[in-house]
Amino acid sequence: MKLVSVAEMRAIEKEADSRGLTFAQMMENAGMGLAGVIMDALGDEGVQPLAGLVGPGNNGGDALVALAALAQMGWETRAYLVRPRPQDDPLLQRFLDAGGSVISAEDDADLEQLRELLSRSGVVLDGVLGTGAQLPLRPEVARVLAAVQEMQNDYAVVAVDCPSGMDCDTGEVAPETLRADLTVCMAAPKVGMLRFPAFDYLGQMDVVDIGLDANMPAWAAVQDGVVTAEDVQGVLPERRSDAHKGTFGTAMVAAGSMNYPGAALLAAKAAYRTGAGLVRVAVPGPLQAMLAGHLPEATWVLLPHEMGAIAQDAYDVIAKNLDRVTALLVGPGLGTEDPTAGFIKQMASGKPNHPARGAIGFSFGARTEDAKKEEPPHALPALVVDADGLKLLAKVPDWHKLIPAPAVLTPHPGEMAQMTGLNVDEIQADRVETARRFAREWGHVVVLKGALTVIASPEGHARLIPVASPALARAGTGDVLAGLIVGMRAQGVSAFDAACAGAWIHAQAGLSAASWLGSDASVLAGDVLDSIAEILQSLESGEE
Repeated sequence: MKLVSVAEMRAIEKEADSRGLTFAQMMENAGMGLAGVIMDALGDEGVQPLAGLVGPGNNGGDALVALAALAQMGWETRAYLVRPRPQDDPLLQRFLDAGGSVISAEDDADLEQLRELLSRSGVVLDGVLGTGAQLPLRPEVARVLAAVQEMQNDYAVVAVDCPSGMDCDTGEVAPETLRADLTVCMAAPKVGMLRFPAFDYLGQMDVVDIGLDANMPAWAAVQDGVVTAEDVQGVLPERRSDAHKGTFGTAMVAAGSMNYPGAALLAAKAAYRTGAGLVRVAVPGPLQAMLAGHLPEATWVLLPHEMGAIAQDAYDVIAKNLDRVTALLVGPGLGTEDPTAGFIKQMASGKPNHPARGAIGFSFGARTEDAKKEEPPHALPALVVDADGLKLLAKVPDWHKLIPAPAVLTPHPGEMAQMTGLNVDEIQADRVETARRFAREWGHVVVLKGALTVIASPEGHARLIPVASPALARAGTGDVLAGLIVGMRAQGVSAFDAACAGAWIHAQAGLSAASWLGSDASVLAGDVLDSIAEILQSLESGEE
């Protein structure tokens, strides 16, 4: 699903019109699509009285097309003209011919007719203002919307393209903006809708096709998008009946310390849950006895440690166990002790912790010369770096040039601040452009976690996860996400696709866990992990 700015959408519509898809036809397609979505969403509840708040522009035109179509299907539909439309408006006449009735705000000075209309309606269609709305709102529009707000608990609100009063570039909203239960976007959601506070006003979001040619240059040039179930279904590895564990790759998870033992377990389980054939868990030696009984399916690599934290020479052990490893996750629960920082530096350089030794029988001079030669760097597999791994990696000069590209980096805003030198407020002010900028500079995929997670590629593409839930605001959920991504990478999914799919599955699993527990506050990282199978089952069965 594409994500566009207001200016991009205008340019797309203008180009479409010049190529033969007229503005009138786009409006027809939008309105009929809107009517179809309303029928699908609310039709099971039976035909309901529907009030349409109609503005003077294209948004109002979309609403009138939908109202006429619903009237022809037996719905009781009435339009409230918030501002006048032309007297010879063919869309208004079509609505009247379909059996609809019209009230004008010009004839309703005390808004009593509006209040009576709302009291008799089960659904309100918000078609007052579109994506080009400017704040603050005109007084006459603000007055009507404020009156609708007063009674909003009594009916469902369906927004046409966007809730009226929203700046669809910045995400700002007017105080009078109606909170929608369902927002039906025309062709694509707009960038400001996936920013706060706007996102909280959308309710459920759907998109209707207005007839655009997918190959039209202005449309094809859009680089940003929203990850959907269909996108994830398209990258899930095939599960052939004649497969064996090698078919689905081997993930190694290098993680954990005595202070954070559970991080390795959560990440490793998530890698298995997403379909990896084998997971090797590389942890400080004392953790293996603590964790092995909780994950008997894993194989274990015991790393040297100092006081329960991974030691600098642990990379030698990692390197010797990379045979058949197709993806490596480093970082969850490592801690930031100096020995572990040395381990990360060794891993980034790909060099062992000791110089090569001369062979026995060589002359002293030959041995000395040979000892000066360093062993060649070890080739790392596809790499995912998370949590403390990111903090330590950022301290290594030119780290982004040392690790294999494209790695997947999964910072939350605080970690992103440490990696970039920006402060958290700067990062949060424009999450998409921040992720995009550094993905390009570093040459790696950046997953900027948080509400409305952003995934950016080195090529400049960005995708958003349209989920913001306190269910995921819990320690350990990031470890689950990192495990999902490395599990996908182990199976050969590309870095960008694995990041998008992993983040989407993770978000949906969080929503599912909150649903079956009945509370966002009660969700633990383990609950998110336990919900992964349900989300994958729905994807494999074609459900959304």
